[in-house]
Amino acid sequence: MNINLNSTANIKPLRQTTSSADQQLDNARELQGAFQDFVGKSFYGEMLKSMRSTVGEPAYFHGGNAEKIFQQQLDHQIGDEMSKSNGGELSAAMFRRQFPKEASLIANAEKKASASLTDLSSLRRR
Repeated sequence: MNINLNSTANIKPLRQTTSSADQQLDNARELQGAFQDFVGKSFYGEMLKSMRSTVGEPAYFHGGNAEKIFQQQLDHQIGDEMSKSNGGELSAAMFRRQFPKEASLIANAEKKASASLTDLSSLRRR
C-alpha cells in the first residue's frame, strides 16, 4: 500500500486560523460574555429552584399549575437579572481557569487601556 503525501498537501483548512488581534480580542470578549451568562443563569437558576422547593404549598390559596408555571418563569427572569448584575464576579475565576488564552488576551487589553490613562497624568500643564 503506497500513500502519496503530496495529494494531501493541497487541502485547504476549513477555517482560516490567522486573524487580527482585534478580532481575537472581540472573540474572547464574546466568549467571556457567553460564559458569564451561562454560569450566572445556571448558578442562580438552581439556587432559586432549590429555594422554592423548601417552601410548601398553602392549603387554601394555591393557584395550582398556573401558579407553578408563573413561579418558574419568574425565577427564570430573576435568575437572568441576577446573572447580568453579579455573574461576572461569580464566573471570572472559572473563566480564567477554563479559557487561559482568552483570559490573558482580555487582561492584556485592559492593562494597555489603563496604562494609556495613567500616561495622561504625566502630561504637563501649561
